Amino acid sequence: MLSDDIKSLLKQLIESKKSAFIPWTSSVPVSGKVFDEKELEYMIESVLECHWTEWKRNDLFEQKLAEFLWVKFVITTNSWSSANLLALTTLTSKELWERQLKPWDEIITVASWFPTTINPIIQNWLIPVFVDVDLGTYEANIHEIRKAISTKTKAIMMAHTLGNAFNIEEVQKICKDNNLRLIEDNCDALGTKYDGKFTWTFWDIGTLSFYPAHHITMGEWWALITNNPLLAKFIRSYRDWGRDCRCKTGHDDTCNMRFKWKLWDLPEWFDHKYIYSRIWYNLKVTDMQAALWVAQLDKLEWFIQSRKDNFKYLYDKCIENWFDKYFILPQATEKSDPSWFWFLLSTKEWSWINREELMKFLNINKVGTRLLFAWNYVKQPAFIDYVKDYRVVWDLKTSDYVMNNTFWIWVYPWLTKDHLDYIILKIKEFIDGK
Repeated sequence: MLSDDIKSLLKQLIESKKSAFIPWTSSVPVSGKVFDEKELEYMIESVLECHWTEWKRNDLFEQKLAEFLWVKFVITTNSWSSANLLALTTLTSKELWERQLKPWDEIITVASWFPTTINPIIQNWLIPVFVDVDLGTYEANIHEIRKAISTKTKAIMMAHTLGNAFNIEEVQKICKDNNLRLIEDNCDALGTKYDGKFTWTFWDIGTLSFYPAHHITMGEWWALITNNPLLAKFIRSYRDWGRDCRCKTGHDDTCNMRFKWKLWDLPEWFDHKYIYSRIWYNLKVTDMQAALWVAQLDKLEWFIQSRKDNFKYLYDKCIENWFDKYFILPQATEKSDPSWFWFLLSTKEWSWINREELMKFLNINKVGTRLLFAWNYVKQPAFIDYVKDYRVVWDLKTSDYVMNNTFWIWVYPWLTKDHLDYIILKIKEFIDGK
């Protein structure tokens, strides 16, 4: 354990980095990690213990997050891209028999989202089928999902947009009626509930992000969640070089049969720890990062509530200043209790407000902004150049509207009412100046 002197110095270091918000001088950043000396203490302790790959703090994190979410299995991995790729690839496992995803099967997703939800479909030789979203909630249009179903459809893979939940009740019904798999991309939705239950606990596999901008941070890392022990086993196998062995890092002979297996064409008594049943890679995390996670988990409930409070404050201020005359304000899906990630605004169709002019004005005034990820992904150059096999259900008209008219501002826990008031003031200045 660290000495009290070191802990005191770390606390002084954190305090020295804090500064008051000064309007017109300080910036309102697009995102940021929120932490104190505990994160540094835990990480330094982990470094000094010299277990620098996955070890006991990773086990502790997986256990604590599973308890928080009321799920059976949490498996960490090294990035959002890896998590979504692992989730979808797991469903291609031959051991799933008739429910195995195979090349040219169709996977329904939304066009208005991030590449890492769509690219695993393409990389597994599956066919993405794109549906549109609804303005306001920015979630998949349920009618288009129903229209998207074909004899080739085998799964739905999509995200809960910016903390808001998609209509899980209807999506579940569609999956049950058509025997489909469901992967919930929860990158922005840690703490969001639907009908009283946490999202990502409703179906096959969920994924979570711990990028610095997200609800808790670990730098770049992610986790996968499932209640299915077979899927959990496959996820760990793919994540750990494709190993057939289920021993955790630093553990041997968990099954008490390490040298008793006779598998495939390998010799009898061959070490099971070095038997590989899949072609894959090492996508594990380090224990230093897991130490950061453990400290962040202690703050999770406060993080979630702060995001909700900041969202409500911004929403009320938008109504108070008549911004709803010019913008479509964000709406929670029915039965959804979002742990909001960002505050989305779309300029109304008849409005004279130009999104690019407003974003430039805000950025000049030190208010950070962002667009809704890839907007309409089928218009991205990488997609146009490399993807030939896909299907669009309708015209993606709303995705195009989002591409041209939508942006977001921030609600993360570090922001105070002074920050939020300044954002509102600057938007009002832009409107009044026009």
